[in-house]
Amino acid sequence: MKQTTHEVTDGNPDKAVVVSLVLKSDRLSEERVQYSLAELISLAESAGVEVLHSAVQAKDSIDPKWFIGKGKVEELRDAAERLGANTAIFDQELSGAQVRNLERALDLKIIDRTQLILDIFAQRAKTREGFLQVELAQLSYLLPRLSGHGVNLSRLGGGIGTRGPGETKLEMDRRHIRNRIAELRHALLEVKRHRALHRERRKKTGVFQAALVGYTNAGKSTLLNRLTQSDVYAENQLFATLDPTSRMLRLPNGQEIVLTDTVGFIQNLPHDLVAAFRATLEEVCEADLILHVVDSASEMRDQQMHVVDEVLQELGVQGKPGIAVFNKIDLLPVGHEELLSAEGDAIQVSAFSESDLDALKLAVQERLMGDTKRFRIPAGRGDLISLMYRVGDVLEQEVDGEDIRFDVRLKQNEFDKQGYMLQAFMAQEAIQHEGENV
Repeated sequence: MKQTTHEVTDGNPDKAVVVSLVLKSDRLSEERVQYSLAELISLAESAGVEVLHSAVQAKDSIDPKWFIGKGKVEELRDAAERLGANTAIFDQELSGAQVRNLERALDLKIIDRTQLILDIFAQRAKTREGFLQVELAQLSYLLPRLSGHGVNLSRLGGGIGTRGPGETKLEMDRRHIRNRIAELRHALLEVKRHRALHRERRKKTGVFQAALVGYTNAGKSTLLNRLTQSDVYAENQLFATLDPTSRMLRLPNGQEIVLTDTVGFIQNLPHDLVAAFRATLEEVCEADLILHVVDSASEMRDQQMHVVDEVLQELGVQGKPGIAVFNKIDLLPVGHEELLSAEGDAIQVSAFSESDLDALKLAVQERLMGDTKRFRIPAGRGDLISLMYRVGDVLEQEVDGEDIRFDVRLKQNEFDKQGYMLQAFMAQEAIQHEGENV
């Protein structure tokens, strides 16, 4: 078992040992293993936990009773007693039986990665919607782990500090918990309905929407603040943003769009959490443009990009226009810029460089606005002339006999949605023109 002891800092009520199990069949590199453990420690520290000791255990298979094996449990108990830990945090998800067995053997509060992330979300929630989503995810996680009498409900429900659902809620029987889950889902359906109404209003007014997505702590909130002169909470910590925030962004051509900051993703994001936050994440699904913000300075940026792509795929966001925004370029060692690559459009920026922000705004404008095209419309076709102004910016128009010639910079998504009449007219004109040339 590889072990590391960390410096102690006074003042935190939760003192933890953290442990990660690595299956030999997964064939993970040492870099990947250490990164996952470092991320677990960062998660714990984000929850206000003081990490005293960490360990990695390699095994052929998961021990169904002890998860890491009886011998390693004894080693962990000795380390916890020596350092004064009161909590053990595991990097993988544990079953209810494993939690109870480990509690009895270690005499510690047992937290797995999923519960730790849920605790952080409970701490970060600031709005009614956030509280609803967190409680739904917590109860969905805990329900299958309430098996039989004698379960230590206060430990199972307590989480880090006092941010879990708590003993009172967990003392309800399964039927009441299921009823509460149904109530939460109904309330979130109302949230979904309200969001849909807001989106419909935006669509009717022709306002574009771009969504910032990315791995947690990639710098999305900082970019939102810098691009829109806002003061959204932004800190160098995991999951600083929980509730989505939208601001108006003025592009170089004067057009305003809605820019939405979203919750960050992380590897092994709990399924219950994704399900609970689906109403929030639908903002991503409805966006006209996705800005995938990447921490350029992270040594695991490729893995982080893959995690984000997987979550977006789970949400059903495929084929949507996007730009990879390689952020924190100022923290990247000189000469490493050429290592940054992504499929499709990409840009390298520092959120603290005005010229980089201007370049990003221009890239968004160009991506949202299609090519400039020329149309010749009969002067009597007022319906098509009106449509011309809805699907793009008319740069120039000139009367040419009985026709009007338009030079239009297309709003690509609007042209795709509404331009079918124009496309049909142009196709018909092309057929007639081809017939005349025969």
